[in-house]
Amino acid sequence: MKHAVILAHPSHKSLNAAIAQTYRAAAEELGHRVDVRDLYAIRFDPCLKAAEIPGPKAPVFRADVLRERARLADIDVFAFVYPLWFNAPPAILKGYVDRIFGMGFGFEPGLGGNQPSLTGRKLISFTTSGAPDRWVRDTGAMTALSQLFDNHLAGTCGLTVIDHIHFGGIVSDITEESAADVFAKVRAAAARHFGVPTA
Repeated sequence: MKHAVILAHPSHKSLNAAIAQTYRAAAEELGHRVDVRDLYAIRFDPCLKAAEIPGPKAPVFRADVLRERARLADIDVFAFVYPLWFNAPPAILKGYVDRIFGMGFGFEPGLGGNQPSLTGRKLISFTTSGAPDRWVRDTGAMTALSQLFDNHLAGTCGLTVIDHIHFGGIVSDITEESAADVFAKVRAAAARHFGVPTA
């Protein structure tokens, strides 16, 4: 299988960046191919352009969108890695979804509505927040995120959501022990979902 790790954090020294690299290493150890798309590092422009919006005329996509879609054309698993800011994905990730997963890649127009184009492919997410897990759960933040982002994206594009693993209570001075626990859970998720079953 081929995985695209979509990282949406501005610091290459962040826990999110380390999660992305841990997932990459775990998937590669299982024999999979992995392409990490660090949205800040590649200076992705998240602003949807007027010409890219479907309307009476067919949308016209800029070169950066066409290049990214070509790079993702044979991806089997999309792994999103991002922090929650105001209980939502960072703007750069939302813009990535708007521009890359829209018409012409994620779905096509059809009789009776849009037709998903990514059926059979998978979505897994790893998120972090400073708020404790209990707060994220009890306030309904995670339920809302799953419905409005994961499930809507999956439903529109035909993806299958296989997991969303959240790490709450993350602080800037996280201990090595706590970070190691996070990485262990990332590796375990990769093995659980993509490892070869044993007889």
